[in-house]
Amino acid sequence: MDFSLPSEHRMIRDTVREFCEEEIAPIAQDIEDEHRFPEEVFEALADLDMMGVPVAEEYGGLGGDQLMYALVTEELGRVSGSIGLSYAAHTSLASKPIEAFGTEEQKERWLTPLASGEYLGAWALTEPGSGSDASDMDTRAEREGDEYVLNGTKQFITNANVAGSILVKAVTEPGAGYDGISTFIVDPREDDGFEVVTVWDKMGLNASPTCEIKFTDCRIPEGRLLGEEGDGWDQTKKTLNGGRISIAALSTGLGQGAFEAARDYAKQREQFGQPISKFDAVRDMIVEMDRKIERSRLLTHKSATMYDDGEDVTRISSLAKLDASETAREVGEDAIQVLGGYGYTTDFAPQRFTRDAKLMEIGEGTSEIQRLVLGRELGL
Repeated sequence: MDFSLPSEHRMIRDTVREFCEEEIAPIAQDIEDEHRFPEEVFEALADLDMMGVPVAEEYGGLGGDQLMYALVTEELGRVSGSIGLSYAAHTSLASKPIEAFGTEEQKERWLTPLASGEYLGAWALTEPGSGSDASDMDTRAEREGDEYVLNGTKQFITNANVAGSILVKAVTEPGAGYDGISTFIVDPREDDGFEVVTVWDKMGLNASPTCEIKFTDCRIPEGRLLGEEGDGWDQTKKTLNGGRISIAALSTGLGQGAFEAARDYAKQREQFGQPISKFDAVRDMIVEMDRKIERSRLLTHKSATMYDDGEDVTRISSLAKLDASETAREVGEDAIQVLGGYGYTTDFAPQRFTRDAKLMEIGEGTSEIQRLVLGRELGL
């Protein structure tokens, strides 16, 4: 889709692609095997001004748009799903809501260090007892004077143990349903009563930390309320519109990485006196991978462009996320098949892309929830 990308976008994409090839690709499997968060990679991304791509320059960002951010996320996912996931959570979930809903003071205090890459951010919505029904939360924030006291547990929180700030959803008015949810900025380094309970070992994406966190009488100054009391759910819905574009972009990158591994292998691997790419079954499989990825990329770019134009992207972002996440998993599985026995080993990348891709069908709303959203958008 290069023909439609502005020159600045192509430049940023090419810069990140070169960085990924030189700095991330050589360690991508190692950091997974070691379950190690690669802090040095994010420091280098900060040096490239990539940690706040869609954030305004006045707050330390690059001043880019959602399309530029999607391009960067895709390139990261093309070599490492873990790095792409931590980057996406930091940008779309932890940073953009502060820019969209925060006061000027909050933006200067909390957004600037995020966008400049001083530290990463996290976003805490899911709880042990709430998944797709995210509004059914037990975490409470009770007002006491000029503070709020947080109590509760959040589950599957990306970056929580490496974050400098976490946006936490909590109930401020029990019994009010969606209208009783608010958002708070928590400082995990300074706030007493915050604890990382678990860092999960996962099927994939193990270089991106996924945590269970607990709040026990965690006192938050009233100035850390994001927006007004009761704004939390509306903020969540708007945030997830951008978040779905993030996952679509990351999924497209995962699919692209698996496709390239399969294509390159098929051109080099010989059986019966010729490269296996010359056999119809293998060639057709690789062609189908390319078709699916290009479709997902087009949907992702369309949703990002509509987002930048201020249009309602509920339908198109759900469509992009659903299509790209399922494409990533399907392409990964087919890439393993092309490589045969080698594809099942950690010496080759398709197994990693496939394991990473599965989360894309779960996070930011499962595929089943996306179909529910799309049905509603179609009036069904």
